[in-house]
Amino acid sequence: MEALTVRVAVGGAAVVGVAFGMARYVYGLTLPDLRAEFGMSELLLGLVASGTFVGYLLGLLGAPRLSARRGPRAPTTVGGVCGVAGCAVVAVAPSPSVLAVGAVLAGSAAGWVWAPYSDIAAAAVPRRDRPAVLAVITTGTSAGLVALAGLSVLTGAASWRWTWAGIAGAAAVAAVVNLRAVPRLPAHRTDAEGPRASPLRRAMARPLVYAVLYFAATTVYFTYVSDVARTGGRGAGVAALIFALVGAGGLVGLRTGRIAQAVGAPVVAVVSVGVVGGALVLLALGRASLLLVLLSAVLFGVGYMVGSAVLAIWTAQVVADRPGDGFTVALVVGALTSIAAPAVMGALIPLVGLPVMLAAVAVVTVSGALVVAAAPRLRAGLVLGRGHR
Repeated sequence: MEALTVRVAVGGAAVVGVAFGMARYVYGLTLPDLRAEFGMSELLLGLVASGTFVGYLLGLLGAPRLSARRGPRAPTTVGGVCGVAGCAVVAVAPSPSVLAVGAVLAGSAAGWVWAPYSDIAAAAVPRRDRPAVLAVITTGTSAGLVALAGLSVLTGAASWRWTWAGIAGAAAVAAVVNLRAVPRLPAHRTDAEGPRASPLRRAMARPLVYAVLYFAATTVYFTYVSDVARTGGRGAGVAALIFALVGAGGLVGLRTGRIAQAVGAPVVAVVSVGVVGGALVLLALGRASLLLVLLSAVLFGVGYMVGSAVLAIWTAQVVADRPGDGFTVALVVGALTSIAAPAVMGALIPLVGLPVMLAAVAVVTVSGALVVAAAPRLRAGLVLGRGHR
């Protein structure tokens, strides 16, 4: 590979790894500590978790506009700054309200850095190397989760605050690496290109339903896995191990493109949701057995990373003329789902308990995935039935 190609891959993997693998999910990892120190209720914990995804949504919506004005590297820089500032605020937070502000700001980092790297790769990387570079950048999330686990082990004996402070430092390093490695690219304005077909079309229906199911299930898992891992007197090191296993399992995501070519993106999507659903069921049973929790983490890592990659592949196939816009629409739908899911969980857990809610989410998401899989056959049956009348 050319030197610039390697630099883009390294810079992108660093920023995405910190923003997605660390800043976005450290809230769930440290949730038991936050509850204990601030006396936060389940509802308040759920609302703050939802707020982090509000930040993610705002970053996701703001990135295209900033990219159009300042070039695609600009949003990745903003994302790095948000990661540094947000995690630093949480690390010194004296109250739940200040903590919430920092957590939302940290959560926004992932939204700023997601889409711009597709444009960066298209502008700076030779066509033959783009799939490999994007795979490396995406897999930065798995590396970030493993790094988060290691950081938690190193700082957990002192305080959860040091974990957040460590991520602030990692975000600063990643932002500098990104600025040094990724070239400043010109803004790409599309005003003069004329009207284009909307990405919202019938073919997008199934990917959007899948996005709702996938984001609901993965958000719930990440928010509450640390809670389950640390029940029964288990130490913080167990929760860190869980995140490391999720990251390790997620490395399977590197093969998503080939698998989707072999069996089709819709099949991969449905199977990935099924795997995540199975992981949720094992997590619901995890209070009784640590082995079940560890197994759930590996399964979840596979479903999580494969499911994330296949969403990009699927939307690019059904909206081939506007793949970036189609993917963004799916991510916005997913972000809205991620905002709602923790709030609903926080309201219902006091009534029925966490294990019941985890199992319920698994049943709903897997059932929905089966409907997504059966939709084309049902539609074909209806058309055939009308033809015989």
